[in-house]
Amino acid sequence: MEQQKSRVRAEVKLPLILIHTPFGLKFFDRVAKWRAAKVYADFNTYLMPAITGLAIFLIIGSLMIMFSNSTARGAVADVGPQANLLIPGLNPFLPITYGWAALIITIIIHEAGHGIVARVYNIRVDSTGLVLFLGLPIGAFVNIERDELNKATLKQKSAVLTAGPLNNMILAGASLFALFLVVSTLTPLPPDPDAPQFGVMVANVRGGSLSESIGMQPQSVIQYVDGQRVEAIEDLGPLLRDNLGRTIDITWVDKSYNTITRQVTLPAAVEPGRGILGVDVTPLSPDAQPVLDRYKSAFGSNPLALLLPPTMQPTVVPYSDVMAPRYTSSVLGDSFVFGPVANLLFWLWFINFNVGIFNALPIGPLDGGQLYGALIEKRAKSKVLAKNANMLLTLVMVAIVAAAILVPYVPFE
Repeated sequence: MEQQKSRVRAEVKLPLILIHTPFGLKFFDRVAKWRAAKVYADFNTYLMPAITGLAIFLIIGSLMIMFSNSTARGAVADVGPQANLLIPGLNPFLPITYGWAALIITIIIHEAGHGIVARVYNIRVDSTGLVLFLGLPIGAFVNIERDELNKATLKQKSAVLTAGPLNNMILAGASLFALFLVVSTLTPLPPDPDAPQFGVMVANVRGGSLSESIGMQPQSVIQYVDGQRVEAIEDLGPLLRDNLGRTIDITWVDKSYNTITRQVTLPAAVEPGRGILGVDVTPLSPDAQPVLDRYKSAFGSNPLALLLPPTMQPTVVPYSDVMAPRYTSSVLGDSFVFGPVANLLFWLWFINFNVGIFNALPIGPLDGGQLYGALIEKRAKSKVLAKNANMLLTLVMVAIVAAAILVPYVPFE
């Protein structure tokens, strides 16, 4: 069955604008005829629960950490809720260039999965398109003809809805494997004799913070607080708290190895677990070999630990802006080449993984929510019961996700 031709049109749903286009429809038709597409559609039919289970496991695990660890709560609260958004420019840890490139690829791969599998089962795709928020592209979509999708068997519907998240998980895995290959080619260079030998590294400076007001920047190394030497992260907090309400000197070395001292007046009080300067800090790691060894071992022992962004803890990631100049690649050469390659692969892994598991959650409009809603409707004795059960499932899941986001901002006695 051939699809009807579409044309470019805009649909306004403030603050969103949906741009419908015909682009990609012929591609979906062509790929859907391949035998591999049919095999893939059959293969993915029952995989949504596995992705959903992983998503719920990670969210519950995050909640448990937030409830039990005040330091973790404080660190998350200091970063701000915008860190939960996969939007470069709003999320302080998502770099603009790599972030947008990876996000666009992620969305295309996700929506192409839906479109191709829909065409495998001759379900019409009306259009593809972009979602704009205040003029900024934040997503894409494949507009599948709803009546035809609703008439499809549960197995076919499952295959169509699972294809998007599964495509993301496959690309995430492929990107992680490629990242492993790149990291495996790295070897440390001799240490820079001019680099600071003690202190703590600043990974991020938050807007409007005390650190920003005195000109501190990422990759600075804090060495003295009120004349007291800072040897480790554990030293910084107590030294600052001991001087609350006072005007003191803070000395750091910037990324050009200039030593800078500035006066700053600390607040008289600060909430437990919250930062004072408004910086995220990481240990100073002058030895590049242990950083590389630990990172490489994580690929086999705990791949989920590799979801740590290089912008959040740069001294433990060998291809971060801080650590990359300390290595060379036997295949890609110096950090000007392997650095961008590794970073793009990381963000493809990170964004695809997060988009995949989020869309598998049993929340109404998401892929997972639509699939579980269809399953409930098939099993329920009445449409009213099905609607209520689906709404209850959505509300419970939304409450869990909201709790994981909001708990860091709830004061604990």
